[in-house]
Amino acid sequence: MEEYMLPCLSKKLFGIDCLGCGIQRAIVLLLEGEFTAAFYMYPAIYTMLLFFVFIGISFVDKSRNYHKIIMLFGTVTAVIMVVSYLYKVIVY
Repeated sequence: MEEYMLPCLSKKLFGIDCLGCGIQRAIVLLLEGEFTAAFYMYPAIYTMLLFFVFIGISFVDKSRNYHKIIMLFGTVTAVIMVVSYLYKVIVY
């Protein structure tokens, strides 16, 4: 499956990981049922999925306002992405 994945341009051009490095592998691990491994590969995977689920629901269900929950999951996802990136850069 890795031969079909998009390369990280940041890693290819500059030699450093970006904030999204690992998300493709995490999605593949989720599809294979490896939920714990997906989390270890990309810790923001679950909050990001919920973020996109609620964005999709907000397009379908116009009767409710999902703005606050979308902002919550977007913020939590961004924080997890930054913290896990800093952890990866500092520890490794």
